[in-house]
Amino acid sequence: MYYTKTLAASAALLCGTVLSAQAEDITLSFIMCGDIRPADQATIDKFQVDNPGIKVAMEAVPWGTCQDKSMQLAAAGNPVSVAYMGSRTLLKLSSEGLIVPAEISDEAAAAYQPGVLKTVSSGGKYWGYPHAFSTKGLYINCDLVTAAGLECKAPATWADMITMAKAIKEKNGVAGIGIAGKDFDNTMHMFLDFLYSNGGSVLNAETGEVTLDSQQTRETLQMYADILPYGIEGATAWERDQMKDLFNDGKLGMYVNGPWGWGQHKDKVPNQILAPVPAGPSGASGTILITDSIAVFKQKDPAVEAAAQKLAQALTSGAAQYDLDKTWGLTPILDYTKLDVGETPYYVTDANWKVFVDGIASGGPEPLVTDFKSLQGVFTNMIQGVMLGEGGTVDELVTQAAAELADVK
Repeated sequence: MYYTKTLAASAALLCGTVLSAQAEDITLSFIMCGDIRPADQATIDKFQVDNPGIKVAMEAVPWGTCQDKSMQLAAAGNPVSVAYMGSRTLLKLSSEGLIVPAEISDEAAAAYQPGVLKTVSSGGKYWGYPHAFSTKGLYINCDLVTAAGLECKAPATWADMITMAKAIKEKNGVAGIGIAGKDFDNTMHMFLDFLYSNGGSVLNAETGEVTLDSQQTRETLQMYADILPYGIEGATAWERDQMKDLFNDGKLGMYVNGPWGWGQHKDKVPNQILAPVPAGPSGASGTILITDSIAVFKQKDPAVEAAAQKLAQALTSGAAQYDLDKTWGLTPILDYTKLDVGETPYYVTDANWKVFVDGIASGGPEPLVTDFKSLQGVFTNMIQGVMLGEGGTVDELVTQAAAELADVK
């Protein structure tokens, strides 16, 4: 494991007065969504050695129920100390007084990639420690592209992408592109990949004002309408992750996915390329910035709360975070070129990783609202409206979505 001296030192100073004054041992309860990753376990093991008065009781809970379990325990007055959560849950938890702000120093904040902390920020405070980060790229099956008579190269613009999708569909008789339309969170996520690649936004980062009613959103929804004839039939029944099998079976020319997609495809589609999300007419290539975070729950005992903050800092410091990002295959959440990680960071010389890193600067966050399900519904209704030809014109659908979103925030 590599160690980043500056961040490790700042973490060690956290709440020293409270912790040194504790009269008895502390046990921190920790709910982890999904599996406990070896990098996290190694950090926890070291944390317990370095802090002999603190024990960490880990519980791995499947993603389908873990977030609800953490929320229900807190609402019942029996909160866990810390929990790994999708950052989308943080504003709801904070609004209900169930979690406390993350104690991220200015020095630690400066190490994050651009935009990452916006995924956990509200009211001038950070409500979680970002711990897993993903961005998106466009996967392309070159065999289908060349069979359609085109050169297999990254489409720079939406117009180029539509041209490629059209050729694949007409020449090969398979879907040129996969556009998610199912009532599922990554339907919104995929739309935001394109919206952020068109210079659009959902909420004003400073005021929280809804900014969805814009030319950029209309252009994005119109692109969906234009490319739909060359996509998967019955698009409203498909979510992004279901498209992997179609891509692997040679029945889908391209689709948007995260960095894990390369490994999922390489054995079935060896002749693939990875491209940035193409730029829209009003923007530059970008991506949605999605994080999962470690939340510290409000405790009756300040010593427990202080210890929980210290554990969260240890898990998200440069040393531990680098090990997690590298071994899990995540988009780097910190700019490790500015930190001493003992080696050239894994993503610096890899062309595929460049796609996922370069889009960060022009990307945008998963919107932080108290009612994420309603937010998801706003986007799903708008997207399905254009896919099914229901609910009005593109202009009317965007206007309606923005009005509905104003009630959600």
